[in-house]
Amino acid sequence: MEKIICGDCLEVLKDMESESVNCVMTSPPYWALRDYGTAQWKGGDEKCDHKIDVQPRIERKKQGLTGGLEYMKSQEPIYKDICGKCGAKRIDQQLGLEPTFQEYINSLCDIFDEVKRALRKDGTCWVNMGDSYMPHGGSRGNKTSAGADSLRKNYDMEEIAPKHKRDMSGLKAKCLCQIPSRFAIEMTNRGWILRNELIWYKPNCMPSSVKDRFTVDFEKIFFFTKKKKYWFETQYEPHEWLEKEKRRKNFYKKVSYNSKYSNGVGATQRFTENARSERYNKEGRNKRCVWKINTKPYAKAHFAAFPEKLVETPIKAGCPKGGTVLDPFSGAGTTGVVAKKLGRNFIGIELNPEYVKMAEKRIKDFGEVLI
Repeated sequence: MEKIICGDCLEVLKDMESESVNCVMTSPPYWALRDYGTAQWKGGDEKCDHKIDVQPRIERKKQGLTGGLEYMKSQEPIYKDICGKCGAKRIDQQLGLEPTFQEYINSLCDIFDEVKRALRKDGTCWVNMGDSYMPHGGSRGNKTSAGADSLRKNYDMEEIAPKHKRDMSGLKAKCLCQIPSRFAIEMTNRGWILRNELIWYKPNCMPSSVKDRFTVDFEKIFFFTKKKKYWFETQYEPHEWLEKEKRRKNFYKKVSYNSKYSNGVGATQRFTENARSERYNKEGRNKRCVWKINTKPYAKAHFAAFPEKLVETPIKAGCPKGGTVLDPFSGAGTTGVVAKKLGRNFIGIELNPEYVKMAEKRIKDFGEVLI
């Protein structure tokens, strides 16, 4: 069973049956990163585009900043709250555009209060989060647009943070906000048990142009539970020594087979294999907390999709066969695709109707290849 519900996740969750899902695997919209285009305008002029004329289009074209009028028009930022042209008010239910990260964390944890109610007592909850930096420029007031900032596609998240109504945090400009850590602390304050803080290491991370710090090549995944006892299937990974053994393969071939101790097998090889088999589980070692996984965004439209491989381990470890996986921020439906492949049921919640259509098709044709 696969189902995606279009709507505000907090309201949808309130209607879900208590203790009805086995596992939650999700990645909420990151704070101050991008606008997912779910806003609606109330009042004003219906024909107004509510976009800011940052620079006359003819002048921009002369300077070679863009390829054409239609492209330039699509790049113009949208007014954040009140349209400066017609006075229309921008109404948006999406998470991640709060004026301060404190408001963002409170809103997010309110959602997870409802997630906790819907989760079984033996359920598990996995949350992928990235961090943000405090902006280092002056406030641009109402002319800031998260939608325009998102077009920069800077996954390093320092230059793209909207500066509207900032800041009330006390943090200085350019300071790392530590949003994942603050979120995890607030979750435990609300009764969740934090079992692991996992690191998603991205070998192919987006390059960064910053010159005064290091490029960020990881995100965090938090593993929460409701109770001390919960359903969990141990996951294994290859022993480090196995990889070394493979590299020594040519060396073993050179070991003398004439030794009276070898019985046709190199003495060094026989000793190594016997010692290892006695000391280690043949399935591998217990999986570690740093997961090396390349990013593989969905090719169609949703630029924030996480890779399927990242979702596999939490579902295998935290949801029994035939169980139900919930993603309250379904997006392009990656969690649903993996859940279906692994023989689990899936419930997704998504605010943007375009993403709902995309995810439904993708889950139906789950063999579709990612880029």
